Amino acid sequence: MKPIETVVRALSDSHPETAARALEGLPAEDAAKILEVLPASVVGAVVERLIPHAAGEILRRIPQDRTQRLLETMSPRQSALVLQHLEESIREQVLSGMPAEAGRQLRDLMRYPPETAGGIMDLGTVSIPIDLTVQETIAFLRKAPREALHYLYVTDRERRLIGVLGMRDLLLASPRDRIEGMVHRDVKVVPATMDREEVSSIMRESRLMALPVVDEENHLLGVVRHEVAAQVAQEEAFEDMQRLVGAGADERALESVPSVVRRRLPWLAFNLGTACLAATVVGIFEDTIARFTALAVLLPIVAGQGGNTGAQALAVTIRGLAMREIGAGSRRRLLTKEALAGLTNGLSIAFLAAGAIFLWYRKPGLSLVIGLAMIVNMTTAAFTGAAIPLALRALGRDPAQSSSIVMTTVTDVVGFGAFLGFATVLAPMLG
Repeated sequence: MKPIETVVRALSDSHPETAARALEGLPAEDAAKILEVLPASVVGAVVERLIPHAAGEILRRIPQDRTQRLLETMSPRQSALVLQHLEESIREQVLSGMPAEAGRQLRDLMRYPPETAGGIMDLGTVSIPIDLTVQETIAFLRKAPREALHYLYVTDRERRLIGVLGMRDLLLASPRDRIEGMVHRDVKVVPATMDREEVSSIMRESRLMALPVVDEENHLLGVVRHEVAAQVAQEEAFEDMQRLVGAGADERALESVPSVVRRRLPWLAFNLGTACLAATVVGIFEDTIARFTALAVLLPIVAGQGGNTGAQALAVTIRGLAMREIGAGSRRRLLTKEALAGLTNGLSIAFLAAGAIFLWYRKPGLSLVIGLAMIVNMTTAAFTGAAIPLALRALGRDPAQSSSIVMTTVTDVVGFGAFLGFATVLAPMLG
């Protein structure tokens, strides 16, 4: 047995997460050979912890019956995620070879995209028919799998959700009482089509351990567990961070080079265009820079302060949108607040910068130029940092999608333009 096969086998029981990361670090062909050799019962937990697109790359290289056995060892939710990364022909062959109930569950899960409540729900939940007595309900629950009893959800015979039953009410009631009168009908539900980020937010606010997922007709489809919602919140935070700088939202550290290039190159090309725009602004004032070489030394200071100011406003605004702190009626207040904060900070930094430049160059005119440029650029940067994500949200786009690239362009163009523009106007004072 090869060393890597020995490592994967040894780690699969106690440290399947570590074994999964080891497999992801191998070429897909080599990882597939390992999965073919080791028993499905050994590596099933490892495959379940692979990144879905990495699992798809590996599983499409092994025989169909082997893929089927591996998927049967995994949870339905994770199996559905992996299947969505296989070609449709392979997917259908695998599903057709599975037991009828398992295949039906996976098809139900795959009806919903991974970024929705339906895509992250757990189908293994038990519902109690409303026409049972207390005694019948207790007998029913004793036969149900423990892991499926999130809350005591009550439904009609067509599995339409009616409410939730309190365990205390059930235990204190008479055995012959019907549970219909004990049901709490005001229950928090989420539609299967709801965005998973919103589901995570509702879970955080409600502090429930599980949220029932329903379809358009209020049929109980499954539940979203608290731990899944917490994982979603973490994934969304990292995805937003990657989108800010133009990397793919689902890009992973050990992804293949062609995939990384395909995701990043368009935004790098866009960034090149914005950099050329900033360079064009500098070029307009080439004669001024040639006359006063100190301006070239000070340009990065103005641009850097604007970039930092904009990044602060950008981060706070994106967080506010994600946490649903910013409503339609509070956007003007946010923009006004950021502009005033940028102006106040700009005045303070302008005073410090102007003093430092005066001590360095002993030229009051140069101090005035950099001070004015700081005020203009930092005010604009703070306003822009808040406005860009708000504008993207209004257009129906992800507010984090490459916001930092656009914001940096604005602060560079405004900063360079203001600094060199003031220098041109006040040129007689710079001598």
